[in-house]
Amino acid sequence: MVRPYAMTRGRTRPAGADFDLIAQITADVPEGEDPPVGPEQAVILGLCRAEALSVAEIAADVDLPLGVVRVLLGDLLDAGYIRVGRPVPPALLPDVHILQEVINGLRAL
Repeated sequence: MVRPYAMTRGRTRPAGADFDLIAQITADVPEGEDPPVGPEQAVILGLCRAEALSVAEIAADVDLPLGVVRVLLGDLLDAGYIRVGRPVPPALLPDVHILQEVINGLRAL
């Protein structure tokens, strides 16, 4: 068993951008190519090849603390092995009142 601080080389924060819990991660490695990464990062890339997963889902699937997963994802992002889809800010989402009016209009049909 490897201690989490050994996986991250003692780092507690990712080198680049901070990852939101609901940010969608997608592997950006061609199928069949094995990038030179550690075993934990290889597992993360394997999970994200099939479908985009949130940071929270990745942490749960690999059974590692969230802080460790964020550091590992930061390394993968710096190496260009993943893409990050940012969640839509709440200010850009449609108003609940408008959605309710659409629902009411559809029910009236």
